[in-house]
Parts: sequence; C-alpha cells; structure tokens
Amino acid sequence: MVSVSRIRLGVFLLLGTVAVVLAAGFSLFFGSTDIPASEVLAALFSPDLSNQQQVAIIELRGPRTLGCILVGAAFAVAGAIMQGITRNPLADSGLLGINAGAAFALALCLALAPAMSFSAVVLCSFMGAAFALVIVYGVISFRRRSVDPVLLVLAGCAVSLFLTALAQGVAIFFNIGYSLTFWTAGGVAGIRSEQLLLAGPWIVLALIGACVLARRVGILSLGDEAAQGLGLKVGTSRTLCLICVLILAGAAVALAGPVAFVGLMVPHVVKVFVGSDYRSIIPASIVGGAVFMLLADVLSRTLTPPTEIPIGLIFAIIGVPFFIWCTRREASGLD
Repeated sequence: MVSVSRIRLGVFLLLGTVAVVLAAGFSLFFGSTDIPASEVLAALFSPDLSNQQQVAIIELRGPRTLGCILVGAAFAVAGAIMQGITRNPLADSGLLGINAGAAFALALCLALAPAMSFSAVVLCSFMGAAFALVIVYGVISFRRRSVDPVLLVLAGCAVSLFLTALAQGVAIFFNIGYSLTFWTAGGVAGIRSEQLLLAGPWIVLALIGACVLARRVGILSLGDEAAQGLGLKVGTSRTLCLICVLILAGAAVALAGPVAFVGLMVPHVVKVFVGSDYRSIIPASIVGGAVFMLLADVLSRTLTPPTEIPIGLIFAIIGVPFFIWCTRREASGLD
C-alpha cells in the first residue's frame, strides 16, 4: 500500500515539474530585451543561426535557463542536507561558510590567473568550499564527540566573514573589485553552454547522490546517538553527505556566484507540502530550488529593463525576513 507521504511527494513532484517547465518558458520568452514569441519558438525548433534574436535565445537565454535550474537545485539540496546532518533548521551552505570559501578561491583565480580555464575555476571553487568547511567543522568538532548545531552556525558565520574580508582584500590589492563584485552579487547572466558542460554533470551526479543519501540524512537528523543505535555508520555517512554538499555548492558558486538564502528557504517551503522526511525533502528541494531560481531570474531581468537587478539582491530581500522569522520561531520553540 502506498503511504500518504509518498502520494504527497508524487503530487508535489508532478506539480513542481509543471511549474519548472512554465518558469523555464517565462525565462526563455521574457527578458530585458523584447524578442517576439515567434522568434523564440523558431530558435527552439528550427533555429536560424543568421538571425541575431534566435542566436541570443540559443547562446544566452537557453544556457541561462538551464543554469538556473541546476544552480537552484544545487543550492536547495545542499541546504537541505546541511539542515539535516547538523540538526539546525537555519543551516545552509552559505551560512556555514562554504559559499564564502568558494568565492574566496574564485577571487584568487581572478587575481593570480585571470586567463584560467573554467574547468580549473570549478576545481578551485571546490577546493575553496572544502577549505571553509574543514575549518568550520574542524574547529567545532575538535575534542567533541558531537557537533553543537548552534556553535556550528556561529563558526560558519565567523569563517564566512573572515573569508569574505580576505576576498575583498585580494580585490583591493589586485584591483579586481568590479569582477569580484560581479561574482559576489550572484547572478546567472554569464552562464554559457561551455560552462554547463563542465559543471552541469557534477551537479547532476551530486543530486543523484543526494537522493541516494536521503535516508542517511534523515537518520543523522535524529542525532548521533540515535543514528548509531539504528546501525548507521555516522562518520562515514556524514563524510559522504559533506562531499555531496561540497560538489553542489562548489559547482553552483562557480556558475552563479555565492547566491545566499536559496538553501535556507527552499527546504522549509517544501516541508510544508511533503512533510519532514528527508527522503521526500531532498527530491522536492530539487524541483523547488529550480522554480525559485527561475522566477527570481525572470524578476531580475524584467523589473527594471534594460538593466538587470542582481539575483542575489532579490534573494536577500526575501531571505533576510525569512531568516529572521525562522530565528524567532526557533527561539520560541526553545523557550
């Protein structure tokens, strides 16, 4: 007999997939520049490479739309995993310093090797994310049997501020402030097909891995002692989950910069529809993250045409009140 949670997840994924398709359509048809719908359809089904408008759809809006789907899903799932394994509903890859670590590595790339290939940039992004996470987790877990969720977020914020300051120092010293600002503001305008071919497979593989690890994330969310009592190898499982988060956050930051709050908001929103089982939350976050990122990108292009609003600003305007609401709710729960 199919459980109620499975039915809810199936309905959510079905409706969510429809929403992704519709949002992707908005992303292709609407932008800072008006392109007739007939040209968009022609570019999708019978492209004419001599037509500049159709080329813009193929080379600019198409990769941007697919990039939104991948980046949104990556950040959302990374946040869901971090919230589960740390047992902290305020955690995501950004709040734990992972995004800042990847951005710091990108700043070094821009300063020391501006002609570096994108594949090398992705690798540096992974290394920066790993560096930040090792510092945060190492400091908190040093001489401790378990990880304190509150201290983990505090350490993550401290490391994030530290790495952000280092990145800004690199920008001042090497005079790359404009390029770094483009990355730290967050955006998908610069995504191209070549970049998707390099970073996209890593994100897809990590998303599949996250779905496979969803049961372990759910058990880890019960606490280390409970997880051990259920026969789970806590250290191995947490390491696998963190590797998955590193790949997702590192690749997403390399594509779009350190877009904040996606990983915080999306898991909370999908919980309302699919419940608190991470076997449902993680696949639902894939769809939810894609929809959030697509809609935010459409807003960034259409609110003040022909200029664009950084997508990171849109998420900050929505995410900061959401973060405050989550904090107040958790504080009320603790009281």
